[in-house]
Amino acid sequence: MNKKELIESIASAADISKASAEKALNGTLTAIAETLKKGDKVTLVGFGTFSVSNREARQGRNPQTGAAIKIPAKKVAKFKAGSKLSETIN
Repeated sequence: MNKKELIESIASAADISKASAEKALNGTLTAIAETLKKGDKVTLVGFGTFSVSNREARQGRNPQTGAAIKIPAKKVAKFKAGSKLSETIN
């Protein structure tokens, strides 16, 4: 499912226009991204938790040349599925 299909699904399920569904989805995604940028977690009970984790700097290798390269530290987004989501897909 892509974003367009998700918007259509939301509009159908909530009986609202596609434009309203798109605004709601974009607002939700923006709020989640801004919260993660601050370093906080977003918990949707039953669905899951979005969080930020720090990935340490590490040594890597260029697969073409085999030369060692330094991979810098960075923050990565993580998602852990909640109990209801896990039950739904299993």
